[in-house]
Order: sequence, then structure tokens, then C-alpha cells
Amino acid sequence: MITLTPIAAKQIGALQKEHDATGKPLRVYAEEGGCCGLQYGMGFDAKKADDTVVADAGIEVVIDPQSAALLAGSVVDYVVTPEGEGFKIQNPNTEKKSGGCGCGNNSCH
Repeated sequence: MITLTPIAAKQIGALQKEHDATGKPLRVYAEEGGCCGLQYGMGFDAKKADDTVVADAGIEVVIDPQSAALLAGSVVDYVVTPEGEGFKIQNPNTEKKSGGCGCGNNSCH
């Protein structure tokens, strides 16, 4: 369903401790829209009855049914670049689309 890189799992674990969210799963979600076709979000949240639950690298991840279809096969990574650092979702579902996005920025994929 969804995979965490080791560095992403380490950062998520640190954030759980920092935000006193130990024991709460990480919710990852995707919504249609935005410049690149999908907008992503993450946060610590309680499980809901219809969530898909994935445990990877010691981190429990929950995904709602609508997001599960959009995120299937995705990888959550944590990247550090000269421009900054943060989480990046590599989604094979957006890579299958041909052409660029509506704004002309082909780096969205």
C-alpha cells in the first residue's frame, strides 16, 4: 500500500516524540486538485473504522479509503536539499499520467 524510507521513519518517530503523539498513528492522505493533480497531507490522528492500517519500519500508518486508492504503491521519503528539507511522497499513480501539469511545471511528477 504505502512504504516509508528509513530516514522518513526516523523523522516521523522523532516528530511523534516532539509532539507528544507517541502511540498515535500517522495519517497520510491525498486529495484530488492542486497544481500537480494531487495534494498530500500527513498528521498524527486516531484510527477510524474504515481506515487501511499499514505498519512499516516501526511506524503505524492509517489511510482513509479515498486516499488509499490515490496512494497505492507510494513511498514516503524525507529529503534534504539546498532549498530545504521535508517529506516527499513519490506516487507512481501520478507518474503514469502523460504530459505536464496545468501550470507547465513538469517537476510535479
